[in-house]
Amino acid sequence: GSGNPPFHFLDTSGKLVGMDIDIAKLIAKGLFGDENKVEFVQQASDARIPNIVTDKIDITCQFMTVTALRAQQVAFTTPYYREGVGLLLKKGGKYKNYAALLKAGSNVKISILQNVTAADYVHAALPKAKVLQFAETSLIYAAVDAGRADAAASDQSAIAWLVAQSPKKYADSGYGWMPQSYSCAVKQGDQVWLNFVNQVLNEAMSGVDFDSYAASFKKWFGVKLDPPHIGFPR
Repeated sequence: GSGNPPFHFLDTSGKLVGMDIDIAKLIAKGLFGDENKVEFVQQASDARIPNIVTDKIDITCQFMTVTALRAQQVAFTTPYYREGVGLLLKKGGKYKNYAALLKAGSNVKISILQNVTAADYVHAALPKAKVLQFAETSLIYAAVDAGRADAAASDQSAIAWLVAQSPKKYADSGYGWMPQSYSCAVKQGDQVWLNFVNQVLNEAMSGVDFDSYAASFKKWFGVKLDPPHIGFPR
């Protein structure tokens, strides 16, 4: 896929950019000494595992949620992002944060992408809220813009991206739930390759390549990461 900001999407010049792209470039840099020595294969989400299993790709870094079922088919790397559900608010709107939404009870309207479990997702955080379901992601944000919804329930990463892009328009409620890990995946049985990718990711998140990882995190999520603690053990 190529339309899922902030993880992977085409910029105005038609170039693939995003957090997943930066992760892949870090792996290429570690492997070849050149971050540009990587070939990106655009694929649908449901092609991620089949393309790994059939050797059409060497690795997939495409906002892939780690599950026990999937781990029976591919080998997951160290997670590089923890996703979750969050609430996007209109800046300067009636409700300032999650506590205010929760206190408002049944007076609150929450927009969310249509799904059989959508209402359950919302009610896990706001038990009394009214749930408005929409067929497209863009519509859940449009509902907030138009005042039809008080907040939009969406991936925390998407909320971080929108707030970073439009800080005068949107705000994060400050609450997230339903955590899940995003990892790259490789073919099972290639332990040397898996170990190498894990080493790259570990060094990116807490070692020699932390500055590159932190710069990507700030660019795509608008969050400045604290540097790793220097000195063991801790």
